[in-house]
Amino acid sequence: MKISQAGIDLIKRYEGFVSKPYLCPAGVWTVGYGSTRGVTRDTPPVTKEQAEEILRRDVKSAEAAVMRLCPSLKKQNRFDAIVSFTFNLGAGALQRSTLRQKINRKDHLDVPPELMKWIHAGGRKLPGLVARRAAEGYMYQDE
Repeated sequence: MKISQAGIDLIKRYEGFVSKPYLCPAGVWTVGYGSTRGVTRDTPPVTKEQAEEILRRDVKSAEAAVMRLCPSLKKQNRFDAIVSFTFNLGAGALQRSTLRQKINRKDHLDVPPELMKWIHAGGRKLPGLVARRAAEGYMYQDE
C-alpha cells in the first residue's frame, strides 16, 4: 500500500511547513514538513514544493514499516493514520508499542485510545500532538 493524498495532507497539517532547519520539541533538526533525514543546522532552506517532494520520499520508509509491522491493515484510512503516526515517531516506536498489538489483533476500537498515549515530546505533553493523535484516531475509525 501507499499513503493517500488525505494521509499526506494530515502529515502536512500537523507537521507544518518551515523552510529553514529548526530543532523540533524532541531536539531533532527538522525542515520542510517534518523531515529529519540528513538535516543539520546547515541544511539549506527548502520551498514548499521541495518539502513535499522530500516528504513523499521520507514517508516511504514509514509505509514500508507499517506494511511489515501491521500486515493486517488493508483499509486505506487505517493505513494512512498509522503511517502518519510512524512518520512522526519512527518505526521503532510502532514496533514496540501496544498500539501495534491492538492493530494486529484487529482490536480496532482500541486503536484511537492507544494513539492518545503518544502525546509527549521532550518530557512534555504537547497540544499539537494531542490534536494530531486525535486526528489520526478519527481517520483510523472513519468507515
